[in-house]
Amino acid sequence: MIKKPAFAIGDTTEMMCSACDIEQMHKVMTVTKQGVITKAVCETCETASTFTRGQKTSVSMGTGKNASPYDRSRKYKKGQAMTHDKFGRGEVTAVIEPQKIDVLFGDQVRRLIHSQV
Repeated sequence: MIKKPAFAIGDTTEMMCSACDIEQMHKVMTVTKQGVITKAVCETCETASTFTRGQKTSVSMGTGKNASPYDRSRKYKKGQAMTHDKFGRGEVTAVIEPQKIDVLFGDQVRRLIHSQV
């Protein structure tokens, strides 16, 4: 069994940043009693991400660069940021099928298409 590391408030860890679109160092802001991260903030752009049971549940953008506009013909990968005309800023949380993705907008996940020719 693989044991996940326990984190403490103030620790730093590398994870995908929703705004920067790359792996960045994040500062741990809150954790559970078991040391599981519940909130982390990107040290580069100040984007805050919250987690429940290890899954990202909300993203509040900081001062980072703008996310690229959603384009159904573009191919997305998990962790990439986007801006949707109707739903606002979001982050790809899963690639479901070759042409479907789940995107977290605020605190709601929506299924979108991608990689359409």
